[in-house]
Amino acid sequence: MTEIKGVIFDMDGLMLDTEKLLAKYWMQAAQEAGFPMTLEHVLGIRSLSAVYAKPKLQGIFGQEFNYEKIRARRRELTAEHLQKYGIEKKPGLDVLLAYLRENDYRIAVATATDRERTDNYLKQVQVYDFFDAFVCGDMVTTGKPDPEIYLKSSAALGLKPEQCMALEDSPNGILSAYRAGCKAVMIPDLSQPDEELKPYLSACVPSLADIVALMKGEPEHDK
Repeated sequence: MTEIKGVIFDMDGLMLDTEKLLAKYWMQAAQEAGFPMTLEHVLGIRSLSAVYAKPKLQGIFGQEFNYEKIRARRRELTAEHLQKYGIEKKPGLDVLLAYLRENDYRIAVATATDRERTDNYLKQVQVYDFFDAFVCGDMVTTGKPDPEIYLKSSAALGLKPEQCMALEDSPNGILSAYRAGCKAVMIPDLSQPDEELKPYLSACVPSLADIVALMKGEPEHDK
């Protein structure tokens, strides 16, 4: 087995407890525009880039679904919430980042969120300086589930994809990491992996703190 030398983190729903906000405000923004978006619809577009999410949603709601306008409203609602209440870190993040830094792993972020907001969010929760590289949604041609973002992230760390563990909470993120050749590990947030996704997982653990045991080679949780 190839030695793991780097760890690549998704952001929303993985490091930050923001995925629940994306779901809430996607539904609100769509419903304000007259479209009955449900949680199931939102889960289907998690981590998807606009090139995939737009036709998917228009296939459900029709061409009159103004993706750009509704997404902009969702971002506005989310920003208002974060300004009022702040950003919550997911359990175990600080422990894991400290362990990785102390043991000389290279660390990157691979997120569908744009670079400006990524920097802002991670600086707010005081973990920005742990990372060696950032590949964000506005830095790739084709987003998740395409492997491009993980190929670029591993290259930015100076590593081969198979030398990297990728941490994800969404199926689209897992597929992206797996297709790039990374060791894909899921820490579920809004949904658990289904039977279709499980073959792509190297492991599935309850929290980021459990990743330390994986890095140490201790017994893995059931997939």
